[in-house]
Amino acid sequence: MKYKSLLFGVTLAVLATACGKSPQTPKTDIPVYLDDNQPIEARVEDAFQRMTLDEKIAMVHAQSKFSSPGVPRLGIPEVWCTDGPHGIRTEVLWDEWEQAGWTNDSITAFPALSGLASTWDRDLSRLYGKSIGEEARYRNKSVLLGPGVNIYRFPLNGRNFEYMGEDPYLAGEMVVPYIEGVQANGVAVCVKHYALNNSEINRHIANTIVDDRTLYEIYLPAFKAAVQKGHAWSVMAAYNLYNNEHLCSNEVLLDKILRGEWGFDGVVISDWGGVHNTLQTARHGVDLEYGSWTDGLTMGKTNAYDNYYLAEPYKAAIGKGEIGTAELDARVKRILRMIFRTTMDRNRPFGSQTSPEHYAAARKIGAESIVLLKNDGDVLPLAAHPKRILVVGENAVKMMTVGGGSSSLKAKLEVSPLDGIKARYPDAEVVWERGYVGDVGGDYNGVSTGQDLRESRNPATLIADAVKAAREADYVIFIGGLNKAPQQDSEGEDRIQYGLPYGQDAVIEALAAATDKFVVVNISGNAVAMPWADKVPAIVQDWYLGTQAGNSLADVLSGDVNPSGHLPFTIPVSYDKNPVQTERQYPGTPRRSLIDGMPVLDMEYTEGIYVGYRWYDLHGGVLYPFGHGLSYTSFAFGEPRLDKQSMTENGSLTVTVPVTNTGAKTGATVVQLYITDVEASVDRPAKELKGFAKVMLEPGQKADVSFTIDKDALSFFDAAKHEWTAEKGSFQALVAASAQDIRGAVEFELR
Repeated sequence: MKYKSLLFGVTLAVLATACGKSPQTPKTDIPVYLDDNQPIEARVEDAFQRMTLDEKIAMVHAQSKFSSPGVPRLGIPEVWCTDGPHGIRTEVLWDEWEQAGWTNDSITAFPALSGLASTWDRDLSRLYGKSIGEEARYRNKSVLLGPGVNIYRFPLNGRNFEYMGEDPYLAGEMVVPYIEGVQANGVAVCVKHYALNNSEINRHIANTIVDDRTLYEIYLPAFKAAVQKGHAWSVMAAYNLYNNEHLCSNEVLLDKILRGEWGFDGVVISDWGGVHNTLQTARHGVDLEYGSWTDGLTMGKTNAYDNYYLAEPYKAAIGKGEIGTAELDARVKRILRMIFRTTMDRNRPFGSQTSPEHYAAARKIGAESIVLLKNDGDVLPLAAHPKRILVVGENAVKMMTVGGGSSSLKAKLEVSPLDGIKARYPDAEVVWERGYVGDVGGDYNGVSTGQDLRESRNPATLIADAVKAAREADYVIFIGGLNKAPQQDSEGEDRIQYGLPYGQDAVIEALAAATDKFVVVNISGNAVAMPWADKVPAIVQDWYLGTQAGNSLADVLSGDVNPSGHLPFTIPVSYDKNPVQTERQYPGTPRRSLIDGMPVLDMEYTEGIYVGYRWYDLHGGVLYPFGHGLSYTSFAFGEPRLDKQSMTENGSLTVTVPVTNTGAKTGATVVQLYITDVEASVDRPAKELKGFAKVMLEPGQKADVSFTIDKDALSFFDAAKHEWTAEKGSFQALVAASAQDIRGAVEFELR
């Protein structure tokens, strides 16, 4: 096996000493590109002017699975990427996906981003970014490959668990503090997957057909927020196609929108194997090409990396005059800019890994992400001193950090739900029954959970044993849902059914008939069918919560933490109620022609802007709405009031609503602001989320929650004019506890 180590501090020390200075002395006569006191643009230009053509070509493509070269002659370090965004991936072999066998790369696994989005808490997002950024920095990574902000278009996307839900405003607001937290550590985020990557099957050949208004209103806002508000230092181009061009060489999305309209000055990195040609990519594509020879040096060419599209073929095209050097120079400068912001910033903090602070952050974020969907009869929280608790379900014991594709992690610790409940109730008899058999595997890319989940009992016996135990328990907690196996919540494949797999519905029905002290905990990153919802007194939406999964769940079940999570997506009653129904919409229809020598499927977003609650507001079929989340206390919303009755295009107004904790427990709720265009001349959704605030209140405490409304909150994208437009006339501000729980409305004018 082959490894390289980066002794960056030593490199700088040697170079600085050669110039007659130590790294600690004033740097007045060293090269500009090595001088931290110089503006980054001056350093970029100085380093660039010293580079040869061969050094420039080397910088724009990979040299291993996760690294690309710097400029050794100039002491400019390599770029090292790591998978995220839920934890720092285990080190893999130089040319292979299998783990390298390190003993110091076990990390903290943080909650999946679907869980983070469910907190609706910007401060927790910043804490998340800070914590995972510290772990990336500790491992000396340049780039964290995350976060993901692709929109939850429909519930079968196998990668929805890695994203931030169905609403572009929520995703945009939550991604910005995450970015700020990561990059404060001198580690670049790589916001992914830009763009329109909303399903996994056929992801390399799916040509997305979408109108401009839908593109700008639904699928681009979170990326735009990441770039313009979060100041992301890198973005990952997706696998799929748009306008018949692969995203890694897409003129419209990369040059015209990302670099042009948004002014992005960072690096665009290809998804691994996403580049398919040289000239189009050189003209309009990514800055850094990774993974095009995914078996590295074992593909029969000892110079495999030199055969990347942006390697020797790029240099040859320049030599033949097929393309100039302006595009190469621009991408090299962007890469240098990122290096000076990260690895060559000697003021970046040192970072830390698996620290008590990171475990505490993971536990807190996990607990505040959990959504209490239903709690009839106040089954939850559990009693302070139960005698016997029965826990049923494979997901109560199955480790979820291994598997799922690129989100797979080697966690130093993973507390299972069963162990979390046992730890919280040490004096109770906590019994586990399996109930069903799902995925008994526990290995991925050489990382193993070490669990043996094989089972000899048949389904009928498993259910009978669980029911018998249920009749003798004070509480029964079923912990099931999905997992990170193929065709569940996993990269590379989509789900094949909306219902729960492995016969879980039958287990739940049987337990519901046996006891009324029954809680269903669904672990997933996706909505699932719940045909038994009216028979179950308490339902909890849990997520892939990583290292502290079991403790976070136990905190909520016990009432140590009052649940405050709210859904980032709608849970429809059945799959036929969601907006994606036809073959044209998904998985797409094949065409005869090839693009980049590959077959193509046309995937048409015929639902347009009607995604998520925008769709369900018109068509119904909702089991639990977007933004829904219960508490162990209750909250009353007063009448909203405006500071003025009208505003101009350049002005703003404020809507304020009093919120009171009317229950007996301290807790938090999410106050949501939706806007309705009453007099629109174009088709607009019934309402759109334009503000939210999470407020913590003690029993009896009252607080005023205020939102500022400006032109952006009132605008739609006018495709004919290619601009955002707010039409004069009447609007409503809706204050809500969910997309279907409107607590008050006020009307105002844009004049």
